[in-house]
Amino acid sequence: MKQEIKYVDINNLQLDLYNPRLPKSKQGTDEGVVIEYLLLEAATLELMESIGENDFFVGEMLLVIPSERSGSFIVVEGNRRLTAVLLLNKPELARVKKASIKEIYDSAKYKPSSLPCLIFNSREEIQKYIGFVHITGKKSWRMLEKARYLYDLSHSDKFQGLSFIDVCKEIARVIGSRSPYVRKMLTSFQLYTIIEDEKFYQIDGLSDSSFFLNYFSDGLQKENIRMYMGVELDSDDPLKNLNKEHLKDLVTWWFKKSEGVSRVIGDSDGMKKLNEVLGNEIALFAFKRGASIDIAYELTNDIDLQFERKVKESLMAIEQADGLSNKVKTFYIDLYDDLKSLRQIAVKINDFKTRREQDGDEF
Repeated sequence: MKQEIKYVDINNLQLDLYNPRLPKSKQGTDEGVVIEYLLLEAATLELMESIGENDFFVGEMLLVIPSERSGSFIVVEGNRRLTAVLLLNKPELARVKKASIKEIYDSAKYKPSSLPCLIFNSREEIQKYIGFVHITGKKSWRMLEKARYLYDLSHSDKFQGLSFIDVCKEIARVIGSRSPYVRKMLTSFQLYTIIEDEKFYQIDGLSDSSFFLNYFSDGLQKENIRMYMGVELDSDDPLKNLNKEHLKDLVTWWFKKSEGVSRVIGDSDGMKKLNEVLGNEIALFAFKRGASIDIAYELTNDIDLQFERKVKESLMAIEQADGLSNKVKTFYIDLYDDLKSLRQIAVKINDFKTRREQDGDEF
């Protein structure tokens, strides 16, 4: 595979309307929509300012393929860089951040009119390079972008006729990764497409640009979360037994917010708690009935040990209060009632223990 390097006039360079970095809702639209997205979401202003001050770095050449328009090329890799240069030459292309762009345009020392490009014959030729750089390399995309790229790659002609497991193995070789990672990413993206098709279950604020695919890629590594969804990662059809109602449960718990807070946080601690709760019938029942994830998680532990721990924690707290009592200047007004309640609870627990022992006495 031989590529040609040449400088191309920016008027002959087209933004890639199907770039994996774009949310699906922005793909296939027009260059104005792409420019707006890159300005709002991809720190393009900062890059525009840098190029205007220091010129375009030749080592950051664009990767392009011929377009249907004669003499023109589609920029498969380098859309943010092209956008920055386009705006340095034509600030009127911007629909947003117009004042900032005008300021950068007016002060720019450099406004490149042509850019260095590495020319490929087709997208398939360029995919291997992009996969290595953005999936396993230092210029990593966000996870949804990586997964979308891998999904598109898995449906290329090169892998037609192969099983899912074999496709994952081949893709892993292409991008310099491991097959289980590819399997997890492709399965996560398949789950995402189902969620997207359901319009994100009408959850306020949830869309392709705010969705965290890592919740599912991390969750798939937890046995109980995986089993709750009915996903079989080692199968040639991981979603064959998918429970769509349980998938909706997870999306709701992770993304639907009440008073600004989700029921389950998608960090490592939240994943651990949810995994344990999903593996315990009593805890899961309580959680689905409205208990917090922390309370439900406590129910997954041995009740006898929980009881002992709570009593000893209470005893320790009372002992600490006793140690402070001789230093207190003014006892708070409800102290007597609180101490009385503590005594009543202690007597109640002891009475219950005594009755249990008497009920078990065969004499």
